[in-house]
Amino acid sequence: MFSKILIANRGEIAVRIIRACREMGIESVAVYSTADADALHVSLADEAVCIGPPLPKDSYLKMENLITVAKAKGAQAIHPGYGFLSENADFADMCRENGIVFIGPRGDVIRKMGDKDTARHTMKEAGVPTTPGTGLLPDAATAKAEADKIGYPVMIKATAGGGGKGIRIVEKAEDLENAFRTASAEALNAFGNGDCYIEKFLSPVRHIEVQLLCDEKGNIVCLGERECSIQRNNQKLLEESPSSAIDPETRKKLYEAASKAARAAEYTNAGTVEFLMDKDKNFYFMEMNTRLQVEHPVTEMVTNIDLVKWQIRIAAGVPLNFEQKDIYIHGHSIECRINATGGNGEVHILHIPGGFRVRFDTALYRGCTIPPYYDSMIGKLVVQAKNRDEAIRRMQSALGELIMVGVDNNVELQLSIIGDKDFRSGDFYTDFMKTHDFK
Repeated sequence: MFSKILIANRGEIAVRIIRACREMGIESVAVYSTADADALHVSLADEAVCIGPPLPKDSYLKMENLITVAKAKGAQAIHPGYGFLSENADFADMCRENGIVFIGPRGDVIRKMGDKDTARHTMKEAGVPTTPGTGLLPDAATAKAEADKIGYPVMIKATAGGGGKGIRIVEKAEDLENAFRTASAEALNAFGNGDCYIEKFLSPVRHIEVQLLCDEKGNIVCLGERECSIQRNNQKLLEESPSSAIDPETRKKLYEAASKAARAAEYTNAGTVEFLMDKDKNFYFMEMNTRLQVEHPVTEMVTNIDLVKWQIRIAAGVPLNFEQKDIYIHGHSIECRINATGGNGEVHILHIPGGFRVRFDTALYRGCTIPPYYDSMIGKLVVQAKNRDEAIRRMQSALGELIMVGVDNNVELQLSIIGDKDFRSGDFYTDFMKTHDFK
């Protein structure tokens, strides 16, 4: 087992990883930008090193700086968290070239699954259902010709995309060429790769994902599914486990497809296979996230399995000590992402809700300042209960108790979603936020 790990991240996920390291008796090294000098993860870690100015490209994305710090501090492994370098194949390779364990899959696996076009071909060959679509398209004219064959509506997707960037839904032929150019330009600017392909746009659909743990011995275990259909601008707002739409037969098929996907990719560590599912419960591979997910706490709450600790164990060569038959889903869990909506600000008053099966993952504290340079998510409120109705009531109570003065946030929006009759019925799809008039 490792004796020291460097955490190449910030905010609540850095705090989450540091806590796991503490419980495992592993020393932690935090890195921080000048904007994060007073951040919680800096004070909680055993050691902390400043790696640059506020902008991520000058600090948290500086691969050479991270490697230098890890070697200087004697860290045997680097945990990338999510975002930043967590799905950067070059960084995974660089770690291993320098004798440092990257807590995640190999670089070649990240490349294979990070390129959506390659991932689609890999899944097709493995027998995993995929949405009708094309390969990479050389130009807008070819894209239009292919879209005419598939039939509208279609979705233009950047092969290197993520976070909603490089995606355009096109309803009619006359809009296709301009949308293709726009999506390609956006992807090139965001990811350095403007390659795009087209898929048939399915609607209405649910966004369902399966959490996996895969060890170096070839053991694969599915830790339930998550319902991620509540989204705005392709960004998730709220997640649940299990999904109210999944029956035992469909769940078994999802597990089989997710396991096929992982085996075809030669995957190790924690990963997530994401699917789109229509009203008839037909599901199609969308992508594989080769990292820890933001929404991992709902899986932890219903399985009682610490995903971060198992990431570390698997990276250290420890095989899974449980099998699929040992996994039992306990009740229902819901996570609400708490986002800052007014830019940066100082937290003047902070009251974190408590109670049975209530968890708030955050790096906030009274008097802290939220820098304007990073992601807007400032916390994740998570509850677990014996069933979905009770989980909804527990979340309503917890959201009502969460007090944050000094920073505009989306707590009221989350309360509106949780209280909506369509959400409570469980009958909703990825267009939920577009069809409901929330302020």
